[in-house]
Amino acid sequence: MSNNSKVRVRFAPSPTGPLHIGGVRTALYNYLFARQRGGEFIFRIEDTDSTRFVPGAEAYIIESFRWLGITFDEGVGIGGSHGPYRQSERRDIYVRYVGQLLDAGRAYYAFDTPEELAARREHEANFQYDASTRMSMRNSLTLGLDEARRLIADGTPYVVRFLIEPGEDVHVSDLIRGDVCINSSVLDDKVLWKSADGLPTYHLANIVDDHLMEVTHVIRGEEWLPSSPLHVLLYRAFGWADTMPQFAHLPLLLKPDGKGKLSKRDGDRLGFPVFPLEWHDPTSGEVSSGYRERGYMPEAVVNFLALLGWNPGDDQEVLSMSDLIAKFDLTKCSKNGARFDYVKGFWFNREYLMRRSNEALAPDFVKVLAAAGIETTAARAATVVGLMRDKVITYDTKDGPRKRNISFVSDLWPLCRFFFVAPATFDRDDKFVRKNWTEATAAEMRLLRDKLATLTDFTSDAIKAAIDPWVAEQGLKPWNAWRVCLVGEGQGPDMYALAAFLGQEETLRRMDFAIAQLG
Repeated sequence: MSNNSKVRVRFAPSPTGPLHIGGVRTALYNYLFARQRGGEFIFRIEDTDSTRFVPGAEAYIIESFRWLGITFDEGVGIGGSHGPYRQSERRDIYVRYVGQLLDAGRAYYAFDTPEELAARREHEANFQYDASTRMSMRNSLTLGLDEARRLIADGTPYVVRFLIEPGEDVHVSDLIRGDVCINSSVLDDKVLWKSADGLPTYHLANIVDDHLMEVTHVIRGEEWLPSSPLHVLLYRAFGWADTMPQFAHLPLLLKPDGKGKLSKRDGDRLGFPVFPLEWHDPTSGEVSSGYRERGYMPEAVVNFLALLGWNPGDDQEVLSMSDLIAKFDLTKCSKNGARFDYVKGFWFNREYLMRRSNEALAPDFVKVLAAAGIETTAARAATVVGLMRDKVITYDTKDGPRKRNISFVSDLWPLCRFFFVAPATFDRDDKFVRKNWTEATAAEMRLLRDKLATLTDFTSDAIKAAIDPWVAEQGLKPWNAWRVCLVGEGQGPDMYALAAFLGQEETLRRMDFAIAQLG
């Protein structure tokens, strides 16, 4: 571990496309760990694979964390004393450390062409470039150092490989999984540097950067666990064993159903995002949905992700960022993969939606209405939100329709259309309409309509104060038929509140239309 007593962790994505939700969780755990311990969080870009670079990906990643409220202390776009923080800007640093390994005999030059390697793999099952095969390949160990230098001077493409001695048990101390032991005989001589682009591979750059940036803990996905023994050996080869960071490998995010890790195809198949923001692929033009554009609140996404593979050891589920920081403990992370229960994500978003005021939700609802061609004020939108936020909607699943509470502001529009658009027709076969509109209903509605027309105060409380005693005196129960007039079907809020929202003129107009249509 670094001699720096302060905890320092990093998140180092590659700008090869949109940020997967699994990467967001990894960054979140690093953030919580650093904040809880008063440490520092570094944002690094690992862009050494120039062939996979995607324009716009870096900006997308930065915007994703800004939306989620996950902040960094130093790194790309922030600065700091350990920069530069893009690996493509650190070429000279890596060349120096590659040379150190070559001089120490811990690495060697290899000149095997891609075609030669492919042919070897084709004719030899499970071929691996290691101690058992390296002496039959074209490298500085078989050709000699003088010949290797001549080939390099002539411009022959080459790579630098790490020389791994077989037969050694390599121990990795993991905060989640305990002691992990892998024998070096199963490891291959990984490529550390490529002459083709003058850039290192992940394995070398990651080790050098973590050391120079004084990283104390490497918290990353389970998929990197097989690489950890190699990284331990690299730390030793450089003479940095005493400053080696502590490792923690997080459990995978698994498919909601079936086996395997969560993929974009699962989201497409089941209808949920796997990216924090909407992503527009610059090559294919394909648009992938994002949590932000789907109407998720960033606090809900953070809360939901935090509990996928970790729990605080109690029954509390709704946890603010400050709660998560206070409770977070890496040792309580599961060793097993976490099933991605996207339906639980609906629940979390509803919990946070219900904690916001109607006024705070109104601007988003105004946008939803505008997309549907409805123009209204924030004040009227807030009123509708308050009347309808506790309703239930029906949504489709692969197992058929299901019901759930409103979880998104966008859920409101299908339930709220009648606030802004009057019924144009009435379905006489609708069970609610058929049951509540009889031969006597039109006459009753005319009486109610005329009574409403006399009111000079058309607020909800005033309407109730006038109509409740009147219907009792008349012996009427007009509520459902009145709902047919104003809504057209059996849904909606309290009728007094609805009438007050519509206003006296629109209420009377809708009643006249229904009476004329239904008779």
